[in-house]
Amino acid sequence: MAKGGGFGSALDSLAPLFLRLPLGVIFMAHGSQKLFGLFGGHGVSATLRTFEEKLGIPPILTILAMIAEFGGGLGILLGCLTRLSAAGIASVMAVAIYKVHLVHGFFLNAACQPGRGHGIEFNIALLGMALSLVCSGGGKWSADRFLWRR
Repeated sequence: MAKGGGFGSALDSLAPLFLRLPLGVIFMAHGSQKLFGLFGGHGVSATLRTFEEKLGIPPILTILAMIAEFGGGLGILLGCLTRLSAAGIASVMAVAIYKVHLVHGFFLNAACQPGRGHGIEFNIALLGMALSLVCSGGGKWSADRFLWRR
């Protein structure tokens, strides 16, 4: 971080917030699909079945992924337990890259061609955002700052 309280310092303090807000919203939305069936999602039972039958992921790991997405998204959004929340999301992204998207290459299927999935580019961006928060924490504008004062 820049020292001296200048313009650079003010921007540095906002950087984790600018990562947290979109990442938190994205993962709360995806977790809501899996846990509650919101936003066109299928809910817990269908998610458990799909992950086990199509991806070979055991139910306990699927439950952990759903918690990491929704709970981690909420934690990141609020900046509460940011590093733990971001580590959970990073783990989910690493598994998604390996189990789902890697076979489709790098690029998204922008034309939404039937029978072709999305590549890894979006997942890598989300993984990078999460790993950045694992390293930096929630920043000045986070609940962590107030909860874990020394």
